[in-house]
Amino acid sequence: MAAGEGVKLIGYWASPYALRVEWALKLKGIEYEYIDEDLSNKSALLLQCNPVHKKIPVLVHDGKPVAESLVIIEYVDEVWKEKYPLLPRDPCERAKARFWAKFTDEKCVPALMATFTKQGEEQEKSAKEAQEILKTLESGLEGKPFFGGEIIGFVDISAAWIGLWVKINEDIVNIKLVDEKTMPKLCVWFQHVLENPIIKECLPPREKLLEHIKGFHKRLMAAST
Repeated sequence: MAAGEGVKLIGYWASPYALRVEWALKLKGIEYEYIDEDLSNKSALLLQCNPVHKKIPVLVHDGKPVAESLVIIEYVDEVWKEKYPLLPRDPCERAKARFWAKFTDEKCVPALMATFTKQGEEQEKSAKEAQEILKTLESGLEGKPFFGGEIIGFVDISAAWIGLWVKINEDIVNIKLVDEKTMPKLCVWFQHVLENPIIKECLPPREKLLEHIKGFHKRLMAAST
C-alpha cells in the first residue's frame, strides 16, 4: 500500500490536539478519513489503537496506530518528507522547534487552564502568569512572520489554536490575555496563521465551540465548589 493510502485520524471536533494533526495532514495534502470520537463512550477502535492513554488523537496509517499529537506530527513529517516540510532540516533549528512546541504544551496550556478555572485574586494572579508565559512564546518568533520562518511549520500548527482559545476565554471569563499593545507580534501571528486558508478550513464553528467550552467551564466550576 502506497504512503498516503489507509490514513485515518481518530479525533474529537473540539480538541486542539486533534486539530493540530488535521493541520499537518492538510498542509501536506494527505488524504485521510476522519473519525470523530465520542469521548463519553470511547470506541473499541480508540481503546485498541491507544490502550495506554485511551485518548485522542490517534493516527492510523496502513493499520499501524500512532498516538500523541506532537509525535503524530513528527511521524507525518517523516513519512511524507517530500510534501511541505514541517520541521526544519537544520538540526539546531529542529531542536528549537521541538522546544517551543513542548513549551506550548507544558507551560502555555496549564497557564491558560489556570486562568480559565480560577476565581477572584487567584484568577488575576493566574492571568498575569499566563501573560508572561505568552510573552515568552512571542519571543520565539524572533521577528519572523511564522515560527517556521516564511511558512507555517511545526510550532505554528502546535500553538495556533491558542489564538482561538484566548478569544473564547475572554468571552467566558472576561479576561483579556493578549492585546496589540503588550504582545503585538503574537497578535499579528495569530491573525496570519488562523487566516491561512488551509488552517481556517479546519477550524470548528466558533459559536459551536464557544457553547461547548462554556459547558466545559460550567462543569469545571461546579466540580470545584
